Amino acid sequence: MAQTPWGELPIQDAHIHFFTHKFYSALAQQKKAANAEALAPLLNFEIPAPDPVALADRWAAELTRFNVQRAALIASMPGDEDSVDPAVAAHPDRFYGYFMLDPTQHDSLARVKRAAVNPHLHSICLFPAMHTYSVTDPRLVPILEVATDHQLSVFVHCGAISVGIRKKLGLSSQFNIHYANPLDLHPVALHFPLIRFVIPHFGAGLFREALMLADLCPNIFFDTSSTNRWMVYEGIDLPSVFRRSIEVLGLQRILFGSDSSYFPRGWHSAILEQQAKVLYELGLDAPQASQILCSNLEQLHTPRVLHVHDLRTKSSE
Repeated sequence: MAQTPWGELPIQDAHIHFFTHKFYSALAQQKKAANAEALAPLLNFEIPAPDPVALADRWAAELTRFNVQRAALIASMPGDEDSVDPAVAAHPDRFYGYFMLDPTQHDSLARVKRAAVNPHLHSICLFPAMHTYSVTDPRLVPILEVATDHQLSVFVHCGAISVGIRKKLGLSSQFNIHYANPLDLHPVALHFPLIRFVIPHFGAGLFREALMLADLCPNIFFDTSSTNRWMVYEGIDLPSVFRRSIEVLGLQRILFGSDSSYFPRGWHSAILEQQAKVLYELGLDAPQASQILCSNLEQLHTPRVLHVHDLRTKSSE
């Protein structure tokens, strides 16, 4: 239980980036640095040991320090589910496993099929603007069919995308925001009604479009992660964002996320403090706040008993 304006409440975090040694090594290659450790003085970050379980142990201790029950660990590069898998296996009651997928790669479907039968992996993460493809790309259809059959959730990054660590290293980011509109997900979410799609950062600058999508598709969820600096694009404040999201999605489709990522900063507790204060001032009571701060994420990853094939066939008629 964590201390909040309502007193002690359970907390689960829908958004922690798992910055592994493999991730830093890939950045070091792009920076033409000698190795991952050479990035430490450039970033003022701690570079983790190669063993992902050691990093998982560090995050588990960090969650304990802040009284966070459980969190989603997001692999921060395609292929790094090989790090998330043993991390979640070491702490299955503390983490959900999320893995980044680039569906333009030749082995993407095979990787999803392997992940689908892995009890330590729970969600596919798509970054269309980062990997320059449309979420309506036909290559995603068999991937989403696997997600439906195995009840994997699908995280889709929409809106503005900025990778702070790349900026700090002076590395360019050839992202294409043309592929970042939440409305592109509309026909996909309709066609795959059993998949629970998560849009982080309230749409990251495309809040109006994200709200329209969520209003039309009951299988769309928002995660509240980050400082939400994108609000300057739309001239709105965080209380307005939460109020309008609750009006459109209801309480049950909003997931608290911190967007924590690196050490020594560790878990970004200021995000919880800021967002809990907003929810309290909006008049939510403790059970309502607990939905957003904890139980919605747990429900997202609770297996359901469904006639999957029948429903999917019906949705495509």
